[in-house]
Amino acid sequence: MRGFNLVRKWSTFLAGLLMGLASTGLILLLIRQPRQYPIQLLPPPTPGPLSVHVAGAAERPGVYLLPRGSIVQDALDAAGGPTSRADLDRINLAAVLEDGQRVYIPQITASGSSTGEEVIPAEIDPEQMININTANASELELLPGIGPSLAKEIIDHRSANGLFNTADDLLAVLGIGPAKVELIRDLITFH
Repeated sequence: MRGFNLVRKWSTFLAGLLMGLASTGLILLLIRQPRQYPIQLLPPPTPGPLSVHVAGAAERPGVYLLPRGSIVQDALDAAGGPTSRADLDRINLAAVLEDGQRVYIPQITASGSSTGEEVIPAEIDPEQMININTANASELELLPGIGPSLAKEIIDHRSANGLFNTADDLLAVLGIGPAKVELIRDLITFH
């Protein structure tokens, strides 16, 4: 009988121990379940300022940092304003600037004509640049000084030699020289 009581005590002890361990495990499991926190939406990061290169008939040509949404007039003001020989009728002072853009201020020569770029034809939206790497012939012909034969030369060169990376790469195209590149530089993109 004594052996039976001993087994009974040990079985009661073991049952209690197992129940205690199971309870502890269950409590730990419930406590350690991942908490569900509400999703916190953060505002998008504020983009930095624009870097704009002002060149030509500005008092202090150079690279300027301007707030997003700035226009050509803001860039010209940052560069000290136009020189007395600047031909402001040849540029759109209200055009919105993009990061990395070059703004060229043409100058009136002694003969009264403007140096630098030709007037952009009305068909070209000054805020919509033409991707020289994807444009078809009719799109390329919207660029000043680019007719059907030059558009074909650009496409043929692009097909034979790969994509253009800079405006100066266009100098390798038959019929395009430095003056033509400067004429279209601010109207084209490569991405």
